[in-house]
Amino acid sequence: MRKNTQLDDTRCVVPPETPLEGFASLAVPVYRASTIVFPNAGAYRSRADRAPDGYTYGLSGTPTTRTLEAQLSALHDAQRTITVPSGQAAITATMLTLLKSGDHLLVTDNVYPPVKQFTRKILGESGVETEFFDPTRVADLEARLRPGRTRLVWVESPGSTSMEICDIPDISRVSKAAGALLGCDNTWATGLLCKPLELGVDIVAEALTKYVGGHSDLLLGAIILRDMELYARIRGTLSYLGIGVSPDDCSLALRGLQTMGLRLRHVGEVSEELAYRLAEHSRHTVLHPCLPNCPGHRLWQRDFKGSSGVFSLQLDGISADAVDGALNELKTFAIGASWGGTRSIIAPMVIADDRHVMPSSEATTYLRISVGLENVDDLWADLHRLIGMVST
Repeated sequence: MRKNTQLDDTRCVVPPETPLEGFASLAVPVYRASTIVFPNAGAYRSRADRAPDGYTYGLSGTPTTRTLEAQLSALHDAQRTITVPSGQAAITATMLTLLKSGDHLLVTDNVYPPVKQFTRKILGESGVETEFFDPTRVADLEARLRPGRTRLVWVESPGSTSMEICDIPDISRVSKAAGALLGCDNTWATGLLCKPLELGVDIVAEALTKYVGGHSDLLLGAIILRDMELYARIRGTLSYLGIGVSPDDCSLALRGLQTMGLRLRHVGEVSEELAYRLAEHSRHTVLHPCLPNCPGHRLWQRDFKGSSGVFSLQLDGISADAVDGALNELKTFAIGASWGGTRSIIAPMVIADDRHVMPSSEATTYLRISVGLENVDDLWADLHRLIGMVST
């Protein structure tokens, strides 16, 4: 007999039960799992009965996932939240659930560009017709709605890069009258600054990558709802697609949530200060909803509790070489995609090719500015130098 057959393998595999009595931590534990163990064979056979909230397999979530989802639901006064791998996944999973061949989709012309690419490539090839409308003109939406065919209206407020604010209650009114659901990308505001479900929205999507994560090291998204039937349908779609999230990522998001209120308050105040300074010292258009001349300022005052840290500077007629040369002289801002972290970021954007009903020139560069946690004077020194270089 070989000696290694005498090893106590089972004790290596099956851990002893450890009592939790007396252990109280402020941190949410990270529960990792692919396999979920059932108490008996009958429970396993009837595991489908646990849907949509119960634990059946790692893809359906763990207590870490559920804690994050419950906290986000509380922030939005929602019934349920579903975590997904990214903000884009939150939008696409919703659209895949609600739309089929022959349906009509209406999307604001200022949404995140990959959403438009998804509607053209994936939905378009599946027989879903998408139209884009001016988010600042509810009459344009009304003219394009097709009662009985338009299943979903999708908005982003403020709009990606160009920062227009939608009249969400009015859009909700006309969408519901035509029998369409309303979805909203609320990443800029989070549930702290705006609660779209209270304004008439049916489905809220957010990129937790941004302010919830807060440290530029996390990819995660959320779908937030009050309608339990919609919740079950979207969870079903994700299950069929085999999409789940890592509890480790959810743990980082839970940690980020602890400081999100403080961070948002700070970056919002700094972004407003910088916007007013730029408006005073620059001939270029500053796009920030806190400014009285910004499109949607009145709606922002009505529907939002404040500002986040993202706004844009519109540079008309400045060559790409001049813009890039000025950006290369930045000392505090970094150049990159995404936003919402501790480091301030600038991204040069040309959006003409992404617009269908809202004209934009190829000669216009938008500098999307995300304020982080650096000293405001250091940030202003960068911006002041930049506007001086592109204004000469």
